[in-house]
Amino acid sequence: MPSTRDIRRRIKSIKNTAQITKAMQMVASAKMRKAQQAALAGRAYAALMNDVLAAAVAGAGSFRHPLTEKRPGERRAVILISTDKGLCGALNTNLLREAGRFDKETTVFVCAGRKAAQWAGRLKRELAAEFTYKDSPQFAEARAISKFAQQLFLEGKVDRVDVIYTNFINTLSQKAEVRQLLPVGDIKALEAGLEGNGATKELGGVTREYLFEPGPADLLGNLLPHYLNYQVFQFLQEAKASEHSARMVAMKNATDNAKQLVKDLTLEYNKIRQASITKELLEITSAAMAMG
Repeated sequence: MPSTRDIRRRIKSIKNTAQITKAMQMVASAKMRKAQQAALAGRAYAALMNDVLAAAVAGAGSFRHPLTEKRPGERRAVILISTDKGLCGALNTNLLREAGRFDKETTVFVCAGRKAAQWAGRLKRELAAEFTYKDSPQFAEARAISKFAQQLFLEGKVDRVDVIYTNFINTLSQKAEVRQLLPVGDIKALEAGLEGNGATKELGGVTREYLFEPGPADLLGNLLPHYLNYQVFQFLQEAKASEHSARMVAMKNATDNAKQLVKDLTLEYNKIRQASITKELLEITSAAMAMG
């Protein structure tokens, strides 16, 4: 049975840990609001871009572009967007589980985030590049990742590019998802945000009417790289909103568990202390009775 001194030390240690997790919860909560607002605000622009490109595709006829070329090969690049730090629940675990399903022999990884790069190195996966991005992702960071992936595709080093990221659903729910980035397939109009965040509309249901100058084919040729850059940028926004939400929930749970553990240890401490006092009283009483 542990002594009262050991229990007091454990209580003090757990209280100190609870203060740390509480502080981390408050920091994550403040960052979470900003990240969520950025992710939600970006969805409207992504939806409008999809809407415009869908209308351009419909009017471009037999439009062909190197970024839309479909190839029979199986070589692929995967942009893996993770966090730089841990303590965010099962977010990275779920993300890396999805990444582990890709064939090791035919897949090369482009990692954004320290955890993804560490995973690739630990499992000896082929790592083409490692990128970093800030708590508030910048478009220049997304453009660098997107351009590197486009270069791999255009040079024929890979036949397909996918993105694995954590899609922000709400504060309590985030989902690891896989999206195809290249080749660019059929672009459809979306009601809101990226595919998976909004309902897809058929092209016949698009009520807006666009006049393209120059023609739709020229417009698509110029817009497709920007479209891909913004797709990656939105993925980064979604990943950051998911990270801060998951960390805030994880730290709240850790703080609550620490407080409950302190209560249990305090109860155990009081029981041991009461038992010790009772034992001492019995010894005194027994000694007094023995002395007559």
